[in-house]
Amino acid sequence: MNNSYMPQVNPGTILILLYVIYRLSLLLLRTTEIRAIYAKIKLGGKAKRLPPGTMGLPYVGETLQLYSAKNPNIFFSMKEKRYGPVFKTRILGCPCIMMSSPEAAKFILVTRADLFKPTFPASKERMLGRQAIFFQQGKYHAQLRRLVLRAVMPNAIRSRVAEIDAVALSTVRSWEGRTVNTFEEMKTYAFNVALVSIFGKEEVSCMEELKRCYYTLEKGYNSLPIKLPGTLFHKAMKARKRLARIVANIIASKRSQQQLEEDKGLLASLIDPKEGLTDDQIADNIIGLIFAARDTTASVLTWIVKYLSANPEVLQAVKAEQEEIIKSKDMQGQDKVLTWSDTRSMEMTTRVIHETMRIASVISFTFREAVEDVEYEGFLIPKGWKVMPLFRNIHHSPDLFRDPENFDPSRFEVAPKSNTFLPFGNGIHSCPGNELAKLEIRIMLHHLITKYSWSMPEAEVGIEFGPFALPLNGLPMTFSPVLDAPPCM
Repeated sequence: MNNSYMPQVNPGTILILLYVIYRLSLLLLRTTEIRAIYAKIKLGGKAKRLPPGTMGLPYVGETLQLYSAKNPNIFFSMKEKRYGPVFKTRILGCPCIMMSSPEAAKFILVTRADLFKPTFPASKERMLGRQAIFFQQGKYHAQLRRLVLRAVMPNAIRSRVAEIDAVALSTVRSWEGRTVNTFEEMKTYAFNVALVSIFGKEEVSCMEELKRCYYTLEKGYNSLPIKLPGTLFHKAMKARKRLARIVANIIASKRSQQQLEEDKGLLASLIDPKEGLTDDQIADNIIGLIFAARDTTASVLTWIVKYLSANPEVLQAVKAEQEEIIKSKDMQGQDKVLTWSDTRSMEMTTRVIHETMRIASVISFTFREAVEDVEYEGFLIPKGWKVMPLFRNIHHSPDLFRDPENFDPSRFEVAPKSNTFLPFGNGIHSCPGNELAKLEIRIMLHHLITKYSWSMPEAEVGIEFGPFALPLNGLPMTFSPVLDAPPCM
């Protein structure tokens, strides 16, 4: 890790903290193991034992084994091969049960979702906002999900196509003739699309300050949660307070305009007076949704560029499909700006998107926590244990996908079996913005593929995790305009 990201702490303070953590870990170890024994008795003969697996050292568990591997997915695959689709371990001080079958994923995320709550580190909750949708359950979560879906379902986002199209064009123009970090540039694109989708175009005056504050907040996401002056975490929390004030000002301005019924954006949905949400609740959800919309979409776009570069025959098929859209518009004398119907006709492009999400599996797993003692397939899941459905293991199972390590969009000519393709999760906590994400990916690919060619300045091979899986160094690329491409409108 870059030392600039490490807060400066007195060595004596570190020793004291480590001792306290050690003593607490011993207590935690005894508590969780005693609870597991008690739960086995309470559940009776059905739950004979905890799943197989090893727990590692007290508190630390098998964290070192997980993170010492250049690719964390190697750890998950080795465990599955040795113990089967359900196994136990301890990661970052938490006893965990990991599951890598479609049936288990359905049990956790859909069938008995009421028994497993979403869980995140406390520091993440503080940064994003504890009242954000992904930290919630019950009636409040259902209300938030309904409001978010109202703003990001197809009947709402179809009116945003022209705005997203303009953002995509502006973005690709800025890359012309220079080598860029593809992932960082795609993050900027996804961020700008998120702002348009949430606030609309009229809040331009404060967007630059909002961006600056968000970038400061983002730098603290993976820092140690020690709030000492000068640390990234301290700076991030100051930026978080400023973000809340900016959003509060936007909310006040929006309410004074009295145009909520005409606006289908997310902010308008959240500040609907009939919903009764406070400004703090609205701010938490807006900041949280920007976070959710940015890195994952940017990661998928980066991998698509990588896979298309490595598979010229697939790239040519996608290019032919996109050029056909332009040709059809020319023949009918239509404006060259993409329409909603254009984006829905991109069948080959959509298969490429799906195959990229499968093979890259940007979200390798998700965290849940058992809210009570649970039995699954004769195994005990004690209350308080973390439960992790391993999406990447499912996506790369040879029993579910033929030749799973091969990039093959044609496999999505037929819909995959239920619970085997989970790029957006599943159930009541699945990503509500999946349609918006796929729309902005389609629009970006249309302009990128029909107007530009790209090349890597040097051979960049490998994967890095930060925390999402990415091509090495964010995939440096040089983008050049195609001479016979249609002009940018």
